[in-house]
Amino acid sequence: MSTKFNRILVGVDDSADALLAFDYAIHQAIQDDAELVIVSVLEDDEMNVYQALSKDFVHGERHDLEQHILKYQKQAQDAGVKNVHAMIAEGEPGETIVKDVIPHVKPDLLVIGSLAKKGIKRRFGSQAAYMAKYSPIAVMVVR
Repeated sequence: MSTKFNRILVGVDDSADALLAFDYAIHQAIQDDAELVIVSVLEDDEMNVYQALSKDFVHGERHDLEQHILKYQKQAQDAGVKNVHAMIAEGEPGETIVKDVIPHVKPDLLVIGSLAKKGIKRRFGSQAAYMAKYSPIAVMVVR
């Protein structure tokens, strides 16, 4: 028996394994004729207190991320995915995707890379491990 997915959610953050996850999600979406939803999370903890208080900085960061995620959307469309959406969420990536994005988007597959982009998260537990453990839907972790 093969599983056909209808809506695939992929998390992107520019790490090498997230790019592999994105490629896998594109392939799966084309194969299943599924909708592809691309999410990137603007992490609050990457800003210092002065940046967080500056609306210009936060707006600038968000604007850069919006422009960047549109490139992912175009790449997926160019590869042949017919139905592609992109979104930005804010917060801790694992928790935000599991508690906010999945209930909102209602995908039946989450595709993620296995490594954090940077920071102490790599040493203190992986976002991927959190999502794999707590996600209410199937999770494909790509390495």
